[in-house]
Amino acid sequence: MNLFIVLHVFIMLLLIAGLFVMQKKHVSFSKRVFIALGLGIVFGFALQLIYGPASHIVTQTADWFNIAGGGYVKLLQMIVMPLVFISILGAFTKLKLTHNIGKISGLIIGILIATTAIAAAVGIVSALSFDLKAVHIDQGRSTELSRGQELQQKSEDMTAKTLPQQIVELLPGNPFLDFTGARPTSTIGVVIFAAFLGIAFLGVKRKQPEHAATFSGIVDAVYAIIMRVVTLILRLTPYGVLAIMTKTIATSDIDSIAKLGMFVIASYAALIVMFIIHLLLITFSGLNPITYVKKAFPVMVFAFTSRSSAGALPLNIKTQKSMGVPEGIANFAGSFGLSIGQNGCAGIYPAMLAMMIAPTVGQNPFEPGFIISVIAIVAISSFGVAGVGGGATFAALLVLSALNMPVALAGLLISIEPLIDMGRTALNVSGSMTAGLLTSKMTKETDTAVYNDSSIVIEAEEA
Repeated sequence: MNLFIVLHVFIMLLLIAGLFVMQKKHVSFSKRVFIALGLGIVFGFALQLIYGPASHIVTQTADWFNIAGGGYVKLLQMIVMPLVFISILGAFTKLKLTHNIGKISGLIIGILIATTAIAAAVGIVSALSFDLKAVHIDQGRSTELSRGQELQQKSEDMTAKTLPQQIVELLPGNPFLDFTGARPTSTIGVVIFAAFLGIAFLGVKRKQPEHAATFSGIVDAVYAIIMRVVTLILRLTPYGVLAIMTKTIATSDIDSIAKLGMFVIASYAALIVMFIIHLLLITFSGLNPITYVKKAFPVMVFAFTSRSSAGALPLNIKTQKSMGVPEGIANFAGSFGLSIGQNGCAGIYPAMLAMMIAPTVGQNPFEPGFIISVIAIVAISSFGVAGVGGGATFAALLVLSALNMPVALAGLLISIEPLIDMGRTALNVSGSMTAGLLTSKMTKETDTAVYNDSSIVIEAEEA
């Protein structure tokens, strides 16, 4: 192994050790994550400036860093399906949901879809305001072109099926296959399977309460074990973030990122506006938005740095409970939010892409009929978007294919994907928590005393 690579790995181990010492000294989780983020950016830039992003030393060093970064992502992926399954099933075993479960699930799904439609409108306004056009992007780089060709192939595979066939594909023909995440819609398949089991549980509870009690106890036990596993993984977040950011910055083409800087700015402008809309909805429901920001901050920091809505699920649920949302509603809102109506990945992002690409196919992006169709397609297509990596790409493929637009142009944004995906993921989590809060308020089940208690703030270690 090259001596320089050994040195780089040694520096990474020292930084990891420093984060571990901070943990032992009880430095808050949020602070450690932000420190890891900053250290990763600085270390990554140092490697890039010294060697260049295409250097074999940087490439080989990144492979070693990927043991921590990629390993952390793998662990998140490992727990996603069990977590989604047990969270949905656990929601059905909560006694308070037996009488109004249809109303609650309908409200949550309706709010998620409605806010996604609003997010799409915000994305459209942002794209038009910043005058984003795909024709302005350099299309000559091989990485972007190869990514575009890959997306084109995926799109052709998807559009080979009719809309009714794609709807049928959402159903879990083999739920155990969906537990492996083998299909793009595996997450929604697991949700549907868990919902069927939950409905069956409610039926058994009425006729054979002793069997239902046994099943409920088993679900509670499995839920506790799964949550403990998730907590162990969440504690690795600062180390994973450090490695991921170092690798990302060290291997990124800064020139390409600079050229696409306007898209990054426009994306974050839209994300911030949509987050403000979340706060307005919470305000209109009679709750203090500042309290929401304080309590939501830790989970949004985790979502931002990990880029995983699914990984943030336990913290999402606990945070909703700290806001006075009943556990059953929190489970439904958090779990449904992983596969339905992600405001950032399935709302803002595909809408902005559609407006960027429209001029390349001769479509006037300011035409009212076109804007309405984009919003409608984005809302409908927001079902089944995965909660760990790649969800935004899948949503973009669905929307662009439905609009008969060249999906390959989406590959031109590959160099800035990590930068905007952090903000998108944080907004996704905020959207699901907002749905849970609004639903609990509409059903008059919010414990406002708990919500207003500013001392109850959940950190990742407590999830």
